Amino acid sequence: MDLTWLSIVVGASCLVLGYCIGSKYPPRIFIKAKLAKINQSSRNGKKDKPKEPLEVENLADILDDFKMVLVVRNDLKMGKGKIAAQCSHATLGLYKKLHHRAPKALNRWEMCGQPKVVLKIESEEDILVLQERAKSLKLPTHITIDAGKTQIAPNSRTVMAILGPVEVVDDVTGGLKLL
Repeated sequence: MDLTWLSIVVGASCLVLGYCIGSKYPPRIFIKAKLAKINQSSRNGKKDKPKEPLEVENLADILDDFKMVLVVRNDLKMGKGKIAAQCSHATLGLYKKLHHRAPKALNRWEMCGQPKVVLKIESEEDILVLQERAKSLKLPTHITIDAGKTQIAPNSRTVMAILGPVEVVDDVTGGLKLL
């Protein structure tokens, strides 16, 4: 009986001592882990400074109809499945870019039913000229670059995605034909 009583007293005093130490000194293990995570992200090239919103964000307040256009390079002679995969990469790439920098524009496009139009272009040079035209009108773009593991050469620019108000996007891509 004496040992049971003694173990209760020792256990309770250890609990009180642990509480006092823990409340006075923060758990350094968690702080070290947090610092290691911050250092790792800075080594990976992540910037702490958030990027500014894109211009298309302002257009979402005044214009209603938004669409995404996917411009596929026809000269690469990609198969149907490859084109579908590259269009998916381009859509997701642009979506990720807009998620933080132009959420209103992205929401406007989603409220329109996420319209997407797939067009064709004949060369890499033409797609780069088209991208410059889109950038001059402050439209966000994303060009997918293929790894070259299946049908086409590595680092080939395959598909460009553009999102914005219908009239402005049509000003850039209106002369292209459907794929």
